Amino acid sequence: MQVVSRKVVTVAYGEPVHHVMQFDPADPGYLYLMTSHQMAKVKVAACAVHATCGDCVGAADAYCGWCALETRCTLRQDCANSSQPRFWTSASEGPSRCPAMTVLPAEIDVHQEYPGMILQISGSLPSLSGMEMACDYGNDIHTVARVPGPAFGHQIAYCNLLPRNRFPPFLPHQDHVTVEMAVRVNGQNIVRASFTIYDCGRVGQVYPHTACTSCLSAQWPCFWCTQQHSCVSNQSRCEASPNPTSPQDCPQILPSALAPMPTGSSQNIPVHLANAAFFQGAALECSFGQEEIFEAVWVNESAVCCKQVVLHTTQESQVFPLSLQLKGRPARFLDSPDHVTVEVYNCAMGSPDCSQCLGREDLGHLCVWSDGCRLRGTLQPLPDTCPAPEIRAIEPLSGPLDGGTLLTIRGRNLGRRLSDVVRGVWIGGVACEPLADRYTVSEEIVCATGPAPGAFSDVVTVNASKEGRSRERFSYVLPLVHSLEPAMGPKAGGTRVTIHGSDLHVGSELQVLVNDTEPCMELARTDTSITCTVPGAALPAPVPVCVRFERRGCVRGNLTFWYKRNPVITAISPRRSHVSGGRTITVAGERFHMVQKVSMAVHHIGREPTLCKVLNSTLITCPSPGALSNASAPVDFFLNGRAYADEAAADEELLDPEEAQRGSRFRLDYLPDPQFSTAKREKWIRHHPGEPLTLVIHKEQDGLGLESHEYRVRIGQVACDIQIVSERVIHCSVNESLGTAEGQLPITIQVGNFNQTIATLQLGGSETAIIVSIVICSVLLLLSVVALFVFCTKSRRAERYWQKTLLQMEEMESQIREEIRKGFAELQTDMTDLTKELNRSQGIPFLEYKHFVTRTFFPKCSSLYEERYVLPSQTLNSPGSSLVQETHPLLGEWKIPESCRPNMEEGISLFSSLLNNKHFLIVFVHALEQQKDFAVRDRCSLASLMTIALHGKLEYYTGIMKELLVDLIDASAAKNPKLMLRRTESVVEKMLTNWMSICMYSCLRETVGEPFFLLLCAIKQQINKGSIDAITGKARYTLNEEWLLRENIEAKPRNLNVSFQGCGMDSLSVRAMDTDTLTQVKEKILEAFCKNVPYSQWPRAEDVDLEWFASSTQSYILRDLDDTSVVEDGRKKLNTLAHYKIPEGASLAMSLTDKKDNTLGRVKDLDTEKYFHLVLPTDELAEPKKSHRQSHRKKVLPEIYLTRLLSTKGTLQKFLDDLFKAILSIREDKPPLAVKYFFDFLEEQAEKRGISDPDTLHIWKTNSLPLRFWVNILKNPQFVFDIEKTDHIDACLSVIAQAFIDACSISDLQLGKDSPTNKLLYAKEIPEYRKIVQRYYKQIHDMTPLSEQEMNAHLAEESRKYQNEFNTNVAMAEIYKYAKRYRPQIMSALEANPTARRTQLQHKFEQVVALMEDNIYECYSEA
Repeated sequence: MQVVSRKVVTVAYGEPVHHVMQFDPADPGYLYLMTSHQMAKVKVAACAVHATCGDCVGAADAYCGWCALETRCTLRQDCANSSQPRFWTSASEGPSRCPAMTVLPAEIDVHQEYPGMILQISGSLPSLSGMEMACDYGNDIHTVARVPGPAFGHQIAYCNLLPRNRFPPFLPHQDHVTVEMAVRVNGQNIVRASFTIYDCGRVGQVYPHTACTSCLSAQWPCFWCTQQHSCVSNQSRCEASPNPTSPQDCPQILPSALAPMPTGSSQNIPVHLANAAFFQGAALECSFGQEEIFEAVWVNESAVCCKQVVLHTTQESQVFPLSLQLKGRPARFLDSPDHVTVEVYNCAMGSPDCSQCLGREDLGHLCVWSDGCRLRGTLQPLPDTCPAPEIRAIEPLSGPLDGGTLLTIRGRNLGRRLSDVVRGVWIGGVACEPLADRYTVSEEIVCATGPAPGAFSDVVTVNASKEGRSRERFSYVLPLVHSLEPAMGPKAGGTRVTIHGSDLHVGSELQVLVNDTEPCMELARTDTSITCTVPGAALPAPVPVCVRFERRGCVRGNLTFWYKRNPVITAISPRRSHVSGGRTITVAGERFHMVQKVSMAVHHIGREPTLCKVLNSTLITCPSPGALSNASAPVDFFLNGRAYADEAAADEELLDPEEAQRGSRFRLDYLPDPQFSTAKREKWIRHHPGEPLTLVIHKEQDGLGLESHEYRVRIGQVACDIQIVSERVIHCSVNESLGTAEGQLPITIQVGNFNQTIATLQLGGSETAIIVSIVICSVLLLLSVVALFVFCTKSRRAERYWQKTLLQMEEMESQIREEIRKGFAELQTDMTDLTKELNRSQGIPFLEYKHFVTRTFFPKCSSLYEERYVLPSQTLNSPGSSLVQETHPLLGEWKIPESCRPNMEEGISLFSSLLNNKHFLIVFVHALEQQKDFAVRDRCSLASLMTIALHGKLEYYTGIMKELLVDLIDASAAKNPKLMLRRTESVVEKMLTNWMSICMYSCLRETVGEPFFLLLCAIKQQINKGSIDAITGKARYTLNEEWLLRENIEAKPRNLNVSFQGCGMDSLSVRAMDTDTLTQVKEKILEAFCKNVPYSQWPRAEDVDLEWFASSTQSYILRDLDDTSVVEDGRKKLNTLAHYKIPEGASLAMSLTDKKDNTLGRVKDLDTEKYFHLVLPTDELAEPKKSHRQSHRKKVLPEIYLTRLLSTKGTLQKFLDDLFKAILSIREDKPPLAVKYFFDFLEEQAEKRGISDPDTLHIWKTNSLPLRFWVNILKNPQFVFDIEKTDHIDACLSVIAQAFIDACSISDLQLGKDSPTNKLLYAKEIPEYRKIVQRYYKQIHDMTPLSEQEMNAHLAEESRKYQNEFNTNVAMAEIYKYAKRYRPQIMSALEANPTARRTQLQHKFEQVVALMEDNIYECYSEA
């Protein structure tokens, strides 16, 4: 017989084995066995898995035993000399026969000499006499060992002790060390034992405060020498003095109760002693720690007194240990077996209100309340009563009539002790019993409500000598249940049921019991529904469902849930998949109509499970999970979150019961991913647009048996229709034209989750190249002709140009001199004029907080804002007319159809609880940010929506922000830390922007708002003093060079008498310029009449008509364009006051018009090719057509008008200085707590990472507050005020914002003659502004640090101030859209996170999706 091939077969781990087996006839040490897929030859026993003798013999394997001299578990034939007795110990002999050893002496004094050690060796070992032996102490330390003679029972061996210089060192705070040793025979350690080396002298070092007691209590033979104050092992070393023999005889401090003492006060403290006669008269000291030492004076032989003890603490209470020590060094303490302590308290700390202060009397703290908690003086009377209780919040706000609700009451002065309020909490006439273990002095009461006779609502009162009443009312209601759906489910459990009713949100504890005993898990509830997951049951049957509140009786409703037989899976098809997964697996079976959610998982090699879809009661489709390798693996299905177990499978012979329990009856064979290529394996395919395209794709043989509908072929974004599919070839064609914008399109084929780009399609042909060549030649020829013509023309004009130059120079010199003179005069007079004209009588039109937030959070960054924001558009019919206010989706109702509302609200409630889980939220944010298509716009939107959703929990929001910032700092510190927070490109950076906006709003409104508004008024006033081009927006006075009107256009003021029935006034004198268009005049009139009205309520200029009464009989309607308009160079000039020749003091009337003139639209949007106001846009092109003198008069050195920038700057300087000082100053009555807290956080993070560069910290702080918040406010005043921000004001604010940015920068400004004017304009002031910034940062640094509790209290107050301002459900729904969009990535991140996996966050997230995905899009489309 000849061996053709040889192959090693390994039995798959976990495979079930057939019970019929056969020994190998040639070698009984091997066994033939069968699995469901193969037959294999294996050893009869795996002895090597047992490492010790006890494990080996205790395994009771008849084939295994312990080979003593080889120290391993083997088959008998594998152990040398196993035929001789005691060399091999079988399982039948038992673990008691394993080798063991005892060392004598077991305890060795480190100071005593020992000649050797005796080893008693027992157990099953052959005689060691005559063998090569040694004692092994580890670390390559060996000593000689010997056995005197043969023995077979208990052998005795002698061994030399290891050298004293090789003793192992004593560990700190230990007086002994344990040494492991082994007997080594023939180079193998066969038996082990240990002994102890001790040192009595170390006892006093290890236990300095109980040296004597510990010495006499030690497990070693130690003695205490009183005179030497030391512990010895030889009593003869003690001097002749009375030495104690037991721990009770030691000199020691007796325990005594000491009254608490106030911080900083001087007191005498008595200390009682026992057995201290020997020390009487000795100099002693009282020690309260390392630095707190005070003199001790003997009172008698059993007592001393610590004189004038003064201890300090900055805590509410601090415990100091008290010990007595002999004067001198080293420190020697009298024993203190029972620790004696002194409590020191500080009344000023930890007692923010009266009740907490006076309540400390029960602790022995003598405090009194007087504008704060202070120490009670010796002559001060006993404290009076506290103010009435202040109830700030109650929770919950309703409960069932039966009572039992745990009502939490939070506030201040809620009693000094429980007895103050034990019978003083009432809800109307119903008592609420406080719980002793849940009571927090002054701050919180938790009480159990009593039963009520009927439904009612009343305030909660707390009576602690005085009565306090809650602002909110507690309601007693009667919850009712109506129905349950679905009413049936499989007995395996997992069905998610919804109980409908009314007032189901009441109370503090809810239970849903199935069959009166089993709880329904994962409860979520709203006012009208309760959702939970039913447990499993043993048998199919109807069972009652009970809803209980506060563990009282069941709510009547007669709810019944039917347990039905479990769904059955009969087959899956196909049974093969490629390793990338995604192939559709059809699951056949019965009773799938009861299945709400299904997932599919693959054992051992599978990646994350996939979600399946229930088609009907007999079919489910699942995408196959991805796999780690090519293999066959069992498949698990999870129906309603429960692992599917085939009840009939356990009866089959080949299926292991454990396999049946986990439902692995079905297997999936994974094969390599299919491979494709073009027919000729080319990587580039050329195609001419417009021609038909047919692709032939070659497929490698794979054995998957894929069908035609499983392939997807795409060319770019266009699908290629598959027409023919064979075993090796795929034909597809494209029936639509391919776009040529990109020029190259990838050809991609997809099978499930597998994608392969097989080639690139190149679009275009030779026609394009020919056309391009012709065009290039034509252009070159034309350029040559033009160049020749220009050369000839230039030569003829050179002579004439020189003659003109002299005349131009004379005229230019004259005009420059005149313009500079005028600019200087304006600079001197503008400050005085503006101070007189600026009207500060009007109130500052601050926006409400909610509008400030929506404008700041969503400045055209969120799609939600752009799609749904309704801009103000209203008319002013009368002073009392109703106005349409601007709205935002986050401020209104959640608009969804009522049919969808219950499920939507339940889903949003579940999602809200997930977002309030820190681990989920951080994983959620990181998962989204890792997606390439999650753009900056989406990050800003998500951050703002999260801020709105968590606005009521700013403490939690701040914690999340800090954790995300730590991750951002870690990432930045590894690269360039100075770039951190420079932009807003991540979610946490936008979160920080929003957090600063919330925390700085009070400062903005109370401190910065007035100087900022005055600056805006001053800018507008100064701009309006000169001419403004209505179309280009350029003006005579500005801060921005690009918006400077570089023309010398003289404008004369006109004072007009205007009447207008609106805004509460009848007539006014209005100042305008004669160069103003009629729209500009209307706007100035409206501003004069409506200056005390917010801008959103003003009429618009196009909504009013302006009429001029030229005489008693003649009047004219004034318009920007009419039949009298002048035409210049083919363009119409807008009408002005000068055009109509309206004189000084003319009478005008303005009235609202019903017929709006929309023929022009907005003036600034007019076509400059058809209209102009002050300047012709193409004057420079038209210059050759005009006479030399005319054109030159209009366009000579426009840079000379830059002096007007200085004029405007000087006029506004005072207002700008006031604004910057307001921003960069600290009010003592309202310090910026958030800024201090965040700057300290940045400094802490820098210190942790070893970042000591002060410039880096300065940049971090600047990027966090000035550049992130203040610059945004400076550029966008419409975020703060209800005003109009024109394009010109926006340009001026950009220059001011740039100056503020430069002031916060630490880099030196490199300025020159070519630097932009917006940098040069404030270059002189920047150094002074920088000093103000640095002083501000130092003042913040020098502020008292805030504790987490103080900051949390501040944030809680901010949340409370603006609670219920926003509809958080809308924000949650928008956040959910992102969760839905990136659901697989979020699930993967949750699966990869250990904490999320442990708390099953991924399953909770799946529940949210299950509730929402069938409703949200349908409901939004209906909405």
